[in-house]
Amino acid sequence: MKISFENIRQAAKNIGNYALRLSEKIRRISLRVWLYVGAGILLLSGGLYWLLRPAPPGPDLPIVEVEPVVTDDVKIYGEYVGRIRAQQFVEIRARVEGFLEKMLFDEGTYVKKGQPLFIIDPKQYQARANKAKAQLNKNKALALKAERDLERIRPLYQQNAASQLDLDNAIASYESAKAEVEMSEADLTQAETALGYTTVSSPISGYISERNVDIGTLVGPGGQSLLATVVKSDTVRVDFSMTGLDYLKSKARNVNLGQKDTTRTWEPYITITLPDNSPYPQRGIVDFADPQVDPQTGTFSVRAEMPNPEHILLPGQFTKVRLLLDVREAAVVVPNKAIAIEKGGAYIFVVRADSIAERRMVELGPEVGNNVIIERGLVPHENIVVEGFHKLTHGDKVIPSTYRAEQEDHSKN
Repeated sequence: MKISFENIRQAAKNIGNYALRLSEKIRRISLRVWLYVGAGILLLSGGLYWLLRPAPPGPDLPIVEVEPVVTDDVKIYGEYVGRIRAQQFVEIRARVEGFLEKMLFDEGTYVKKGQPLFIIDPKQYQARANKAKAQLNKNKALALKAERDLERIRPLYQQNAASQLDLDNAIASYESAKAEVEMSEADLTQAETALGYTTVSSPISGYISERNVDIGTLVGPGGQSLLATVVKSDTVRVDFSMTGLDYLKSKARNVNLGQKDTTRTWEPYITITLPDNSPYPQRGIVDFADPQVDPQTGTFSVRAEMPNPEHILLPGQFTKVRLLLDVREAAVVVPNKAIAIEKGGAYIFVVRADSIAERRMVELGPEVGNNVIIERGLVPHENIVVEGFHKLTHGDKVIPSTYRAEQEDHSKN
């Protein structure tokens, strides 16, 4: 089909005529109808605005960080200053007088029980022992003669060939000779014991100190008697002091220091710190507590035994002692930062299920690290405010947040 200029002009003419007729019809509509139409448009616009309007802003609620109340088995420790003491500390002394001839050990080394350490000049003690032995042999011979004399007199007396006086004299001589033998035996034992003391041996196994005397020195009762010391330190003892208040607290928890209690699943033990502030790997068990308090210091002595197989711990050394005083099972534990203190006591904000913050008074127990045991006032699984409670009052509605706790859980995983 061909479109010509004439066709376009005819179509435009037709559209113009249609528009004139339409405008004529519109002019015939009354003013009242236009008013109704305008009112409808306004009502429709107002309804749409009411339905689609943005919600009015509500009051700004505080955002607080909350954590659930947890229970845990909490170990309670006390810290004290202790001193390490050898399990055995023996002084080696000269028991007889004489000049020191020999030293049979290397200073600072390990010696065994019964090992000879020093030799004191034995000549005079050997001579006394020889003399006592000879006297004993002499007295034994006299006793044998007296016994034989008695054996000869007794049958003669029965045959009335010897008098009663002869028999009594023979018996007396025999009894006296036996007594002399016993005295000589005692003298010989004493002399041999003194001779044995000229060899000074170690009474225990342990490490020996340096010698306190030089070779050739007169030692013994009339001279220097302390020759050296031997220390047995495979196991050491740690002594420390506790206050009377500590004792009362331990009794309140039914913990008797120094006594074994089979009803408990744990025993009071200690750990100590080395001079470089590193922890010593072994534990010590408390085996003694003094039954009385020193009135001058208000403390009582406590002792624990500590294994020392590598001899790292030296007797006389001071150390920090950490003592397990109690184990609180299933204790309610909260962070320190969640607690507020005032004159009336301590309180914590608890967020209820309806997001209302409740100001709760609590009774505090022992402090363990960054946490505190709550004796009364909280139950497990309640949500407490740990951040932002300073801007709260009792009954405030809050927005609880556990973002930080969730972040920590993610970091652990």
